[in-house]
Amino acid sequence: MASALEMFVNKLVEIVTADGRVIVGTLKGFDQTINLILDESHERVYSSGQGVEQVILGLYIVRGDNVAVIGEVDDDTDNGLDFENIRAEPLNAIVH
Repeated sequence: MASALEMFVNKLVEIVTADGRVIVGTLKGFDQTINLILDESHERVYSSGQGVEQVILGLYIVRGDNVAVIGEVDDDTDNGLDFENIRAEPLNAIVH
């Protein structure tokens, strides 16, 4: 799995964590246990009552055991989204 992350280094990625958080940032590095280092990161907090809140995190580490999904973000598509008008229920935590 760790070797598959090589192609995401220095690219904008979105991570969904096991507790349902959505974090976007530039992947700067990772290790064999999938601990991730993100730069210029922010959390997208979804709500059914108001737009998406973007909480600035800056340099951020996500523990590997908390990573559920990781994928590259298309800059053009992401920049074209109107986050103030997006409504969505927050994700639930993963139940084991």
